[in-house]
Amino acid sequence: QVQLVESGGGLVQAGGSLRLSCAASAHFFSSFHMGWFRQAPGKEREFVAVINRSGGSTSYADSVKGRFTISRDNTKNAVYLQMNNLEPEDTAVYYCAMDKNLVFSRRPTNYDYWGQGTQVTVSS
Repeated sequence: QVQLVESGGGLVQAGGSLRLSCAASAHFFSSFHMGWFRQAPGKEREFVAVINRSGGSTSYADSVKGRFTISRDNTKNAVYLQMNNLEPEDTAVYYCAMDKNLVFSRRPTNYDYWGQGTQVTVSS
C-alpha cells in the first residue's frame, strides 16, 4: 500500500521561508504525478501545486505563484514544497498527495493517496 509522510512544518513569521518534504513508500514513485494541498480551519481543502512524474511540468495556485516552488527527487521517492515570503493567509495543514491516474489535476478528488499533513503557521 502507498504511504506518504509530510514533514517540515512549523511556526514562522510573515516574510519567512519554510521547506516541506513528503516521503513516499510507493513502488514506482516516478510513475505518478504528485501534488500539494492545504486546509485551513473551517475551509475546504485547497490546491497549492502539482508536479508531473518526471518533474518537467508544474502548476501553481494563483495565490502562491511566484512564492512557492514544487520539486521532486525520484531517486529519493520524495517531493518538496519550498515556501518563500510566507503570509498569514498561508496558515494551514499541508498535505502531499499522489495522482496515480496521471490527471495532473487541481481537484482533490483526482488524487488517490494522501499523507497525514504537516502544520504551517505564519504569524504577522
